[in-house]
Amino acid sequence: MPRTDHDTAVSDAGAVVVRQLADRLDEVTAEIQQYLIAEIDELRGDATLLDLLRDSVEGNVATIFAAAQHTIPIEPDEPPLAALEYARRLAQRGVAPNALVRAYRLGQQRLLALVAQEIRRRELDPTLELDVFDEIATVTFIYIDWISQRVVETYQDERDRWLENRNNMRAVRIREILRESPLDVDAVEQEMQYPFGRYHLALMLWFDSEEAGNKLGRLEQHARELAGWLGAGEPPLFVATDRITGWAWIPLSAQNARSAPVRIRQFRSDHPDQPEVAAGAALPGITGFRYSHQLATYARSVAQASGTPPARITSAAEPGLVAAALLGSDLAQARTWVQMVLGPLVTDTEPDARLRNTLRLFLQAGSSFKGASEVMNLHANSVKYRVQRAIERRGMAIDDDRLDVEIALLMCAWYGTAMLKPAG
Repeated sequence: MPRTDHDTAVSDAGAVVVRQLADRLDEVTAEIQQYLIAEIDELRGDATLLDLLRDSVEGNVATIFAAAQHTIPIEPDEPPLAALEYARRLAQRGVAPNALVRAYRLGQQRLLALVAQEIRRRELDPTLELDVFDEIATVTFIYIDWISQRVVETYQDERDRWLENRNNMRAVRIREILRESPLDVDAVEQEMQYPFGRYHLALMLWFDSEEAGNKLGRLEQHARELAGWLGAGEPPLFVATDRITGWAWIPLSAQNARSAPVRIRQFRSDHPDQPEVAAGAALPGITGFRYSHQLATYARSVAQASGTPPARITSAAEPGLVAAALLGSDLAQARTWVQMVLGPLVTDTEPDARLRNTLRLFLQAGSSFKGASEVMNLHANSVKYRVQRAIERRGMAIDDDRLDVEIALLMCAWYGTAMLKPAG
């Protein structure tokens, strides 16, 4: 479509507006930078980062002005170098990518406000004002849409590389700590940026498959959410062991350590892609750091071998779990022994499951029908009937091997179908 006199007038007026703003590039840059710092908390870094933010803003604004003034294609071969480097620095410092995206949106908003001010200041013909603003805004929108994609890609590439390098170094150091060799705790604290003098709750986090690719960011975020729920004053120490598995330690005060077992049971994540979690016990000092990790490995071994639906969080602080893990180190032998002790009662049916649970709680209550009835919210006579049925189902009394029966029931409770005989 041929250009009209109006189109030419709009372009000429727009070029004048942009040239006036370009002559004040330092002032425009400073105003946008200060606006972003005021609006986005995550961008308030040290002097080096603030200088780089300024250079990034200046590079982007200069590119927009050049495109609008000289009809330069919106997509140059390379974005401004400062814009890419700023994205890399935010990635290295763990600033969330949404802060970077917000910076471009808010920066665009502020730039267009300055454009509108300049158009009004120049007192253009009213028939031109709106079209001049629309022409400059269109260039700005196209550029911001393009550059946003480029800097987010740069951010993600750098974040993946940074996490991998950091993780590799951290993994080597953590394995050295877990080997129980003598350590200079103060030096290790400084190196790892983690308070080894606290109580430590070790976690193992994992997904059951790699279908959705690399999930390390989600694992680390989940560990942070759990740390916040438990009242940790500092972020957890996290290290990935593969693309779908990670280890973490949450530093806790003595008071929060005491409440951790109950608080863990209450924790719920709002994310649909919630990972599996195995937790140790909150224990003090470097020794606690190491042993809590060992307890978390026990909890994970039980969670993975149980054959039951995911529990999401399996805690070593739950009564009997560690004993079950130790006894289940040879799962085949443990299964044979459990089935020998419990006989037909070990069959995988709902009625037998109710009988096993009742008998286990009865024995835990010190063979008290009243105590078990309070735990199960059943009448004592109902508990008594079920206990008698369980003994009958087993085929022998429990007077002579009560401890064996209690241990076998514990194994069934924790390992589920991995200990049971198929029905029929």
